Amino acid sequence: NRQPETVGQSRADSCRACQLSAGKLKGRKPTSAQLCKHGDGRFYMHIQVTDDAPDPIEGDKVIGVDLGRRDIAVTSEGDKWDGKQTTETRDKFARVRVSLQQKASKGTRSTRRRARQILKRLSGRERRYQTWLNHNISKLIVLSALQGNTIIAIEDLTGIRERTNELPRNKTERRRSNSWAFFQLRLFLSYKSVKYGVKLITVNPAYTSQTCHKCLHIHPVKGKAYRSGKLFKCGHCGYHCDADENGSKVISIVGAAVNPLGGSVLSCNLADHIRATESPRLLAVG
Repeated sequence: NRQPETVGQSRADSCRACQLSAGKLKGRKPTSAQLCKHGDGRFYMHIQVTDDAPDPIEGDKVIGVDLGRRDIAVTSEGDKWDGKQTTETRDKFARVRVSLQQKASKGTRSTRRRARQILKRLSGRERRYQTWLNHNISKLIVLSALQGNTIIAIEDLTGIRERTNELPRNKTERRRSNSWAFFQLRLFLSYKSVKYGVKLITVNPAYTSQTCHKCLHIHPVKGKAYRSGKLFKCGHCGYHCDADENGSKVISIVGAAVNPLGGSVLSCNLADHIRATESPRLLAVG
């Protein structure tokens, strides 16, 4: 008698799930569907839908977003997401991974099999944590821009991983840099901006971390900068603040300068003795 009752309950749950899914799909345009079996043994229907994106907001106010590893994201509006917990979590996963890899190569057959299973599960947990974090950060940034009718400006960081890997660093710093999920965060920002009708622009990252957002000066000596770690102190006007905060405000200024409704092209104020050919210009990617 128990088996028919279980089957009936399962069918009832399935019907309720179908009704719930149908409610979510009301007024939308399904384009494809795929039946998938997840790791918990259950089957799920993945339905792809096409939504009409709202027209992007047009305006002259821009939120600059500085992406980094120490601070995952810092906005020119004062919002900040500290990357310390993420770094500590990834370091913990790395230590456990090294221990399991040693067991997977030296232990008994059952120990090696068990270690490989845990390694696979650990990798999925780390990936889900980073994805969850980037989803939350990107959504908060986009909703903040939507509420203030502002544009989002971020740096074009294409190729930054290759460039940073050329620098001399220890093994730990190299691993931390290579595990920086900035591309995923940018991807989430992009599609959420389209979804909510927020305009997203990219700017040239050159000199954004070295320019003072107050007076638009950089260090007059080539190869030197006013930034030292997390501190930015301008040698021209004396202004000092968090380096990432300053960078986000410079990104905001550049974004406003290149946006059609913003100001004119912006360039740094440089000492007279710097040759014009060496003058860095804060220009956005066209």
